[in-house]
Amino acid sequence: MMFVTPAFAQGAAAGGEANFFMSIVPFLLIFVIMYFLVIRPQQKRLKAHRELTTNLRRGDTIVTSGGIIGKVTKAVDDGEVEVQIADNVRVRVTRASVSEVRAKGEPVSSDA
Repeated sequence: MMFVTPAFAQGAAAGGEANFFMSIVPFLLIFVIMYFLVIRPQQKRLKAHRELTTNLRRGDTIVTSGGIIGKVTKAVDDGEVEVQIADNVRVRVTRASVSEVRAKGEPVSSDA
């Protein structure tokens, strides 16, 4: 009575393998749910912000992440734009700090 029969030992080994896979299923479900609820929307927002900052033009009214509202006067380089925040007051801000474009400006004329 002290010893385990071979049939009982084989059945326990096969059940342990299936039990292992069943314990992994909840973790996989949690990862899939996190992907669709957190990671994917964040990637979409990042792509939309990148598109917004690359399409800045002269004349656009923007809001920076610091809350400053101004009008884009020129694109200094790929990473910065010059913004007029008051009469005769112009500042250079990074494109990444632009959080919103309130009004789109006129396209630059080809005469200049």
